Amino acid sequence: MSDKTDSEQIDDIIAQLAGWKHETVASLRAAIRAADPDVVEAVKYKKPSKPEGVPFWTHDGDLCFVDVLKNAVRLTFSKGARMPQSDLFNTRLDSKVVRGIDFVEGSTVDRSAIGELVADAVRINAG
Repeated sequence: MSDKTDSEQIDDIIAQLAGWKHETVASLRAAIRAADPDVVEAVKYKKPSKPEGVPFWTHDGDLCFVDVLKNAVRLTFSKGARMPQSDLFNTRLDSKVVRGIDFVEGSTVDRSAIGELVADAVRINAG
């Protein structure tokens, strides 16, 4: 069990990444935190294949999480299927629950657009 806060654990996850993945996750985190000052950071899904866990952001329920894949960084919105349609969503489009955005090397993070999606997710959780 870690003595570190969830935010400190997310700091560590980002610090372990290199290059474009490091930049992408750091940029996504900054966009999420800027969009919702009341967002709560959490680390979930710790397992042997991913002992560091997965960074999550919550506000009255799960908002989104970031998973670092082999060739992408995926931002998944937990209730994305209930959110307004966005051209940013490019994966998990057939899911009845979530929607995701895969960032690959060379992708840029549109912090304003991500912020709008976070605001939509917060509104859905406030229900």
